[in-house]
Amino acid sequence: MLLVQARLLEVAIAEFGSKGLDGASTRGIAARAGTAMSSISYHYGSKEGLYLAAADHIGRRMGEEMADLLEPSDVDERDPAAARVAIQRMLERFADKMAGHATDGWALFVAREQTHPGAAFDRLFDGGMGRVLNRLVNLVRVAAGPMNRHTAAIAAVTLFGQVLALRSSRAACLRLLCADELSGVVLVDLKRRIAANTDAMLDRLAVEARETRP
Repeated sequence: MLLVQARLLEVAIAEFGSKGLDGASTRGIAARAGTAMSSISYHYGSKEGLYLAAADHIGRRMGEEMADLLEPSDVDERDPAAARVAIQRMLERFADKMAGHATDGWALFVAREQTHPGAAFDRLFDGGMGRVLNRLVNLVRVAAGPMNRHTAAIAAVTLFGQVLALRSSRAACLRLLCADELSGVVLVDLKRRIAANTDAMLDRLAVEARETRP
């Protein structure tokens, strides 16, 4: 039974990602998953229920895959250098995921919810996405010195944005880099630049934090 649900969610995420809630067909999803339409009704109640379950699945998997980077520790809560290392590890992990194809279905699904957020986006954000981004905000506040949350959130959006471009602007990145894939030496160079950009931004934030202290 669990295998049927797992297959339904896998197929549903790909279908909803490419066609949206309205465009996807439960009949088509069931057929591709190798099960009867009654399985969708039984497990999820309706197409909308399956859509929300797909969002829950993505959010849960995001949290699981980043779990080792999300747990607070005594070290990075007190130590700016350790917090900086944690930020770099988080962004490098993101870069690997954004550059690869393993989560293509997820990316399309999430992109649709980013453009037209609804109940499914709430579930995505309350799942792994929000935990990851809020952790990044907290680490920035440790790594670059005391600052208000708004300033740290602006920095987190910018830090995350440079990695997100590898997915949201993949075609443009490939064309600009004259590459077929974001892998190998190309990906190594991209991650090296992301790391350097991150250090430069954190250094500047630290200077600004010192200048604004009473």
